[in-house]
Amino acid sequence: MIIKPKVRGFICTNAHPEGCAANIQEQIEYIKAQPKADKGPVNVLVIGASTGYGLASRITAAFGYGARTLGLFFEKPPTEKRTASAGYYNSVAFENAASEAGLYARSINGDAFSHEAKQQAIAAIKEDLGKVDLVVYSLASPRRTDPDTGETYSSVLKPIGQSYTAKNLNTDTLKIADMTIEPASDEEIANTVKVMGGEDWELWMSALSEAGVLEQGCKTVAYTYIGDKLTWPIYGKATIGKAKEDLDRAAKAINETLSSVGGEANVAVLKALVTQSSSAIPIMPLYISILYKVMKEEGTHEGCIEQLDRLFREGLYTETPRLDEVQRFRMDNLELLPEIQDKVEAIWPNVTEENLYELTDYKGYNAEFLKLFGFGHASIDYDADASPVVDAKF
Repeated sequence: MIIKPKVRGFICTNAHPEGCAANIQEQIEYIKAQPKADKGPVNVLVIGASTGYGLASRITAAFGYGARTLGLFFEKPPTEKRTASAGYYNSVAFENAASEAGLYARSINGDAFSHEAKQQAIAAIKEDLGKVDLVVYSLASPRRTDPDTGETYSSVLKPIGQSYTAKNLNTDTLKIADMTIEPASDEEIANTVKVMGGEDWELWMSALSEAGVLEQGCKTVAYTYIGDKLTWPIYGKATIGKAKEDLDRAAKAINETLSSVGGEANVAVLKALVTQSSSAIPIMPLYISILYKVMKEEGTHEGCIEQLDRLFREGLYTETPRLDEVQRFRMDNLELLPEIQDKVEAIWPNVTEENLYELTDYKGYNAEFLKLFGFGHASIDYDADASPVVDAKF
């Protein structure tokens, strides 16, 4: 079939297998071109391994450090008439590249929130790896089913206490208008914490610890975003903010769990990037478009793979990590430089539909968005016939 992007709202409903493979190869080549680090992980479990920061973590661990990786994700397989999700194609491409490089890579396609997935991962670790020395928690889901009660919770992106009005870019129509978001109810706040907080991270680490598959000195890291003034109303004093507070709480609790093996747990604060998750958050497409323009002009722009390379070098595997007052790795340091934020804030009120492409890097934002789904690669002929079905080992 001829596979062209089908964009609806903040999501692309299809993906291109060859384009996704090209995307993976680009990230692999970047990591391979970096100087070899003195130390790094050996056996890695990545929970949420198929897109964005989780995928970049797996690529960095494998091709930067020669680590053996076990990835877990929940992705839609293809049929003869419909493409798979991008994460499915990404994972196939990663496994193929790892195999060609002689690197161990195994994947599990299932609901990471379930007890069954945790037991599958533990069985795979015992069978192939023995123990893991790094656990990356990078799940991003709008809903979660409690594995004990069976109740499903949905998250919301709302402020707390009062409504919030801000300029918003509709990426379908490219119309810019004020958007007002009403405050969340107590139930919505609790549900968002249930989905996006640290409870499942804790369950994973407890299950791995009880199974005896954590190596001495094991590290675990979960990813978050904080932002600054412009994004604070939706990330700070908001439902997501409460979930992030719970992530910090979980890190402290997990540190106690890991004390028996001399391990440590940290939250890593990463920069704002175009991901399938960030595209769905109000104000973020416009904020990121402005941020991209400013950081590219300053020569400090980074994508997922550059961020993860720095996290491993400047956070996880250095004697002098960049930590804040609550022991979070701060990889958002370049985004939050005062001179960067001042320029973003100066541009923000002046953006209109007429000058969108002049004052922002929306062109770059949109290109990165399509690239997430395997589109926009110069090396791919998108007019050529392509089979949506690819062979997978998971």
